[in-house]
Amino acid sequence: MTDYLMLQGRRVVVFGVANKKSVAAFIAKTLLEVGADLVLVVRSEKRREEVKKLFPETKILVCDVEHQDQIDRMGAELAADQIPIAGICHSIAFADYSDGIKPFHETTRKQFLQAIDISCFSFIAISNALRPCLTPNASVVTISISTTKMASESYGFMAPVKAALDSSLAFLAKSFSNFSQVRFNAVGAGLLKTSASAGIPGYVDAYLFAEKAIPRKEGLRTQEVADTAAFLLSPRSAGINAQTLIVDAGMAINYFDREIISRQPE
Repeated sequence: MTDYLMLQGRRVVVFGVANKKSVAAFIAKTLLEVGADLVLVVRSEKRREEVKKLFPETKILVCDVEHQDQIDRMGAELAADQIPIAGICHSIAFADYSDGIKPFHETTRKQFLQAIDISCFSFIAISNALRPCLTPNASVVTISISTTKMASESYGFMAPVKAALDSSLAFLAKSFSNFSQVRFNAVGAGLLKTSASAGIPGYVDAYLFAEKAIPRKEGLRTQEVADTAAFLLSPRSAGINAQTLIVDAGMAINYFDREIISRQPE
């Protein structure tokens, strides 16, 4: 097979594998298929043992991104390998919905700042920690959402957090341009059927609506997001920088689908 994505033998570090249904797991498998030198970074020792069953031959490090000392240690471990890093994929997000979804104005300071720290600042901190290891034209990719402007009640306070993540792309790309050609992009994924999303109150109903609103009448597949991430991580996307690529199977153009409208009560 030809090395179309030009990732064969190149080191790519993927953060956020939680289980076999997670976006990061699909991305990791796709990178292995194209011959990348894969490194995984997970949250805890317990998670490492679980993920090792899915990726038994892969190097797996532990780093809880809420702790800067662990980020620094992870960076030092990868630097010690003396293997240049061609790509980083950040697929980490967390919001505390343990009390259920509440009106946005009732979001607590603790909830919001924790979500910002884990879901957005970690992207900045990881990029900085691994900066010495990156190749001059490396690609850094994060997983975002398809829209941060639609006030979806089923997504709680996460959309404003993802908006901050999307905005950070431009600022990281600009600051890194002072000494490299490292690129920063995001995959703006539509609704997906993952274990994490299933735990969000009301998300399943939103996903079922998405299946109707997508022109092909079929939900977005996690593999489709993974394929886009692999493309952005590859030199084939060299002309794309500081962008969020929307991957929603066309849902955004079809909210007024005749079939959906006709089902509404008069």
